[in-house]
Formats: sequence, C-alpha cells, structure tokens
Amino acid sequence: MKFSIPLLFLGFFAQFAVAQTSPAKSAPATKTITPAAVDSLQVEYVRTQPDAELWLQPGDRLQVRVKARTGLKVSLWNKHPLPELPAAQNKGETGLYAGTYIVQPGDKLSNLNVPVLVDDTTDVYPYNVFSTSSKVTLLNPAQPLYGVTQSKNAYMNYGLGEDRLGGAKMGFLDSLVRVQVNGKVGRDYRIRLSNTLNAYIPEQQVKLEGPGTYTGESLTSSWSVTGDSAQGKYDYVRVAVGQRLPYTSYMDVDPARIIVDIYGAVSNTNWMTLHRTLREVKNVQYQQIASDVYRVIIDLKHPQAWGYSVGYKGTSLVVKVKRQPPKLKLKHLTIAVDAGHGGTNKGATGKTGIPEKDITLKIAQQLQQELTGKKATVIMTREADVTVDNTTRLQKLREAQPDLLVSVHVNSSGRPEVRGTSTYYRHLAFRPLSQALYEDVLQLGLKEFGNIGGFNFALNAPTEFPNALVETAFGSNPEDEQLLINAQFQENMAKQIRKGVQRFLKETRKRK
Repeated sequence: MKFSIPLLFLGFFAQFAVAQTSPAKSAPATKTITPAAVDSLQVEYVRTQPDAELWLQPGDRLQVRVKARTGLKVSLWNKHPLPELPAAQNKGETGLYAGTYIVQPGDKLSNLNVPVLVDDTTDVYPYNVFSTSSKVTLLNPAQPLYGVTQSKNAYMNYGLGEDRLGGAKMGFLDSLVRVQVNGKVGRDYRIRLSNTLNAYIPEQQVKLEGPGTYTGESLTSSWSVTGDSAQGKYDYVRVAVGQRLPYTSYMDVDPARIIVDIYGAVSNTNWMTLHRTLREVKNVQYQQIASDVYRVIIDLKHPQAWGYSVGYKGTSLVVKVKRQPPKLKLKHLTIAVDAGHGGTNKGATGKTGIPEKDITLKIAQQLQQELTGKKATVIMTREADVTVDNTTRLQKLREAQPDLLVSVHVNSSGRPEVRGTSTYYRHLAFRPLSQALYEDVLQLGLKEFGNIGGFNFALNAPTEFPNALVETAFGSNPEDEQLLINAQFQENMAKQIRKGVQRFLKETRKRK
C-alpha cells in the first residue's frame, strides 16, 4: 500500500506523531511525485514481523521489513531508521531493510497500517509513504483489556512456534476463566498470567469484555480436601479463590505430586480441612511463589500418578485426583484403545499404497481381542474406517474416564532408510507406561527409535489418565512396511502391546 502525494503524507505524519517527530523536516509539499518516481523505488513489500494483525503495548517490539531498491533511506512514521542489511545477511541479495522499534508510552496506533517513509536520498523528490500490509494497534496499559474463556478445554500455548503438531501447549483452562489480554498476533491473543509470564490463546476461545480497571487479583480462602466413598474413584481438593482465575498444572515424580499454579491469587488461606475419606491425597500445602502466583501442592500416596483434572465449581478451583485402582490386573480395569487416523484422514502411506489408517485399525482390533481375552473392559475410539477428529476422541475419552489409554500409529520419515519402533508420552508421570510398552514391543526384533517425552500430540495431552502412543514401525521404510502389512505381524504387535500394559501394571505394583 503506498501514497505518493506529499500533502497526504503530512496528514499521516500528523496522525501518528510522537515526541521525537519533526514535521518541519519533512519533504517540501511543492514537488509533484510521478508514478514513475514511486516505481523507481522498486518497493516490493512492507511487512511487520510476523506479517499479521498485531496488538502491542509499551515495551513490546515492533519489527518491520521492507524490500526495495538498494541505497534508499527507509524509516518508520516517527523517523526510526530501518537500515539496509548487508547482502551477506540476506543470501547475497541487496535492498532488504529491517529494524526493531520498542513501543513507547506516547505512541498511538489504532487498527491501522504502519506508515513507512522511503526516500531516494536526493532532492529531486520528497518522501514517499508506504504502509505495512497488516494492521497494528497499540494498547493502553492504563485500560487493561479482559475476556473470559468460551469452552471447558480452551488451550494455552507457550509461544507462536508451530510444527505439524501445532504450538507447544502450556495447558488447558475451564470455561468462564477471566484472562487479561495484553497483545495479539494474528488470530492468537497474548494473555498475561503473571508479572513474568505470558501465554497465547486462540481468539475464538475468548470473549472480550472491553477495557476496565480491574486488577485481576483475588484473595484465596479456606480449603476442603475430601474423597468419594471407599468404592469411589476420586479425591477432591477445593480451594476458594474468589473468582475464576487462570492456572497451569503438572505432575511431578519422586515424590509423586500434582502442582497447580493459580495466577492472580494472593494467599488469605488460614486453614485447610482434610477428611478421612481421602484415599490418594496424602498431604496438601501451598506456597506464594510470587506476588501474583499462588501454588497448590498435592502429595500423593502412591508413586504412580493415575491422573487428575482441574476446573472450577463456582469460584472455587477444584483438583479432581484419580485414585490408584485397587486391583492392578487387566480384568479389573478399563483400557482405551485408539486406532490412529481413519476415514478421510488416511495418515502416512508407503510404497504399497496401504494407508496408515488401515494398519492402525487392524492392530487396534487385535489389541482389543488381546485385552478382552484377559477380561479387561475395552473402549475403542473408532471401530471402523470412519473419520473421528481428535477433539471428538478426547471428549469421548474424558466422558468414559478409562484407567489408561494406548494410541496406535504408524511412523513416517522423509528418509526411507529410517526405521524402527518408538513410544511417546507427554507427562513425565506417565513415562512408566510408555517405557513398559517400548520394552515389550522391542521383543519383536524391531530397531530402536526411542522412548520420546514431551510429545505434543492431542491424545497425549490428557492428564486424567495415564496414556502413551505407540509408533509401531515406519511405513516409509520398505522393510518396516512389509512387516506392518503382514497379518501375523499385526497380531504379534497387538500381543506385545498387551504385554507392555501388563508389564506396567506389574511394575506399578512393585513400586513402594
């Protein structure tokens, strides 16, 4: 987008002026700029980095890049320079101008394309004003912007990086949790969790409330820690918070613990009542780890965590802690089996043309038979070649609350020589399940590819039950693919996965 009339430039300059701007030094308004003069600048693009709608506040970095003819003088609306990068930094190409500007309290932009001044450094023509392709808004910190989450599984990302699995997840939030929006990049709001921590959340998951002066902090009150009846499955830690504040959580090991950080909460807790109905919760405590971060610590009785969930009941935060099953035998447990992909989602395909979805379904069906043969109750996320998205699978699993989940997949690589088997977990507390599966699947003589942690896959995200993913072998490798399409191998794979589950249960019984 470009403007070639000097008077128009002066209007823009006045609108976006800041303290260091000097309108009197702008180019004379008496010159006429011809289209040829503008074209001679060879401005190919003017972009923010990232090239998306941005909401910024003082202290944030505004990065702009311009591709044009070499040898020009380029600056932002306030004369902040965008120097030309040496060709060596741009693969030998000249004419790339880039710079970073720290947003100042006096700056004002409101949903507008950022003006960029381009000068050919001669006296023949005045400045030319171009603008970024995306719009920028500068927020006023004196008027904080708040919103509330719109679903029970709104997710937060650490940052904006992505790969085929999406952005790295920080955690999930309950519905109607109030968050402070202090920025935006494209379709993601940046939310302030504490004085030192931000997160990103998709804009469709938050309904804005508008500017306000509310600080977002709240005093905690008393706790109630109780459990179901002796035959029940859960213990509950209830913390009176005063409002639905954002939180993150994780499971620790050695000792086994559940940690929940509540952002914007300040301790006014003077007692915590623990009831005799508890079966899994051993102790509870709290720490004010920062002026605006209140930490809930839940010690578990067993070394193996069996899952938990976090949500709100009114304005009390409730941590629902799953008890260890009383009998760690397959015939007493409910096992969820997930056949990866399905329907229109074919997954990876090797040289034979047999899609991953067909192989995973056959192995999952064999695994179902293996488990039911040992009297286990089995829940299948799909039992036919149908399309089931991961959101639907997760919803079904959270409603069913199995004792554990195994997801079956076929791996793929751009390098056909890569082969082997691997298992995946996201939460450290669930690594024992993935490791046990790995040990038994390796008995098939497959090459080792690894037991891989922190895996950002949707079905490894739940904290409610132990879960692991098995990448049986590489469909992209000719030798592995021949194994995968073999009916006997599929049956053997299912048998080893079942043995891996039993190994996990046996090792859990031994842990003290």
